[in-house]
Amino acid sequence: MISPVLLMLLQGVAAGEAPPPPQSTCDKPVYMVVEGVTLDRARMGHYAAAIAKSKLYQKLGGYYVTSPRPVEVFEGELPDDYVNLTVRFPCIENARIFWNSKVYQETIRPIRLNPSAGDYRVTIYYEAPLREDMVDRVGDARFLADFSEPDIPQVDPPVVGPDAPGESE
Repeated sequence: MISPVLLMLLQGVAAGEAPPPPQSTCDKPVYMVVEGVTLDRARMGHYAAAIAKSKLYQKLGGYYVTSPRPVEVFEGELPDDYVNLTVRFPCIENARIFWNSKVYQETIRPIRLNPSAGDYRVTIYYEAPLREDMVDRVGDARFLADFSEPDIPQVDPPVVGPDAPGESE
């Protein structure tokens, strides 16, 4: 068995320095963008509280990177109740686990759907690679914890992802 110190040296880490973050298959960040018009703010407040109470984001490494209301509108017209909220996840798999979780599909999502509390679109985008001229000019924005194996019950069949009926990547 290799000692932890020898392993760190083999990984290129000098004694006294922090080891690299855990290696994970969940290492290509994505952004879940929720945008549209809110029809019932009170119910959306209950929906947001249910997401927070579920701790799904904490378990999956998800966190908000934007506030839902624009600070300014530089171009175009937006309805008064327009929102655009972005959640960052460490990988597409975790965004799918969130969306396909039993608690989200069976308890939380119905809060905003029966009747509809808003007209929303939910899309996923990969994080763009950092331009070379920006390296060392912005933070590395990497996940330091491993969120690749969350234990969250899923709906069957899944709603999104490669195993969802009628879908393929």
